Amino acid sequence: MKLKNTLGAVIGSLIAASSLNALAQGQGAVEVEGFAKKEFFDSARDFDNNGNLFGASVGYFLTDAVELRLGYDEVHNARGDDGRNIKGSNTALDALYHFNAPGDTLRPYVSAGFSDQSIGQNGNGGRNGSTFANLGGGAKLYFTENFYARAGVEAQYNIDQGDTEWAPSVGIGLNFGGGSKPAPAAEPVAEVCSDSDNDGVCDNVDKCPDTPANTTVDADGCPAVAEVVRVELDVKFDFDKAQVKEESYGDIKNLADFMNQYPQTATTVEGHTDSVGTDAYNQKLSERRANAVRDVLVNQYSVGAERVNSVGYGESRPVADNASEAGRAVNRRVEAEVEAQSK
Repeated sequence: MKLKNTLGAVIGSLIAASSLNALAQGQGAVEVEGFAKKEFFDSARDFDNNGNLFGASVGYFLTDAVELRLGYDEVHNARGDDGRNIKGSNTALDALYHFNAPGDTLRPYVSAGFSDQSIGQNGNGGRNGSTFANLGGGAKLYFTENFYARAGVEAQYNIDQGDTEWAPSVGIGLNFGGGSKPAPAAEPVAEVCSDSDNDGVCDNVDKCPDTPANTTVDADGCPAVAEVVRVELDVKFDFDKAQVKEESYGDIKNLADFMNQYPQTATTVEGHTDSVGTDAYNQKLSERRANAVRDVLVNQYSVGAERVNSVGYGESRPVADNASEAGRAVNRRVEAEVEAQSK
């Protein structure tokens, strides 16, 4: 009776130290179980029938997989050959190794340990005390995190007498505590950012804290330096001609699109010729070429006339050697360029 009282006190203390609300089945968890066994006694005992054992156990998970379990049970319904009811009890300490992970529905296990048995004997009123080495296996089925059913079997080798007994068992249990499952990740806390000049850069990193409203700023909160963007135009002409060739319209349209994107811009269209002909003739020809390109910009691509000037430079500004036909073809041109600060 003292052993039963001690086991009850241990179970009560472990339950009191655990929490039903904690995560189950992992390291630090406690399992309390009630079970029933069918004991198949060795024939050397000469019992008329085998016994039924009823008991309870308490286990503590040293790791997520390894549980140390203390159990106690009592023998019922065993009969001697004279019909006398055989009484007995077992106290066992086993280590269980569980497969699968904490939280899985099914967790098979293997077990090993020792037990102490005190049981009545056939034909006399004394008791037999023996020490057993236990080896077993089974599985636990978790209906919830905290409630499970178990089935297993143990082989019990009687170290004192050299025989073996078998004990299949079933049980139901409760699991308390443990902490193998990771806690849910905490919701990120929004960073509180003070921005006194409302430029989108927090004061703690703003190197220009008094930026005027509606000013574009860089990552340091200082006025951003605008990037200069440029478009250049170079339209080639046939010898002694001022008509814009069809192949040049795409380049002129690119310049017009750029100027329409940056309406504050203006440009000067510059006409040039090669060195063939008189200076006076080439001057007029360069002016006609410049005006032809200006007309395309204004009349076809809707660039404001006040934004486009034209000028002719005749043959005075060659960019290639006029001594060759290839060089003269390069010099028969209209040029323009436009610069703007990017938005």
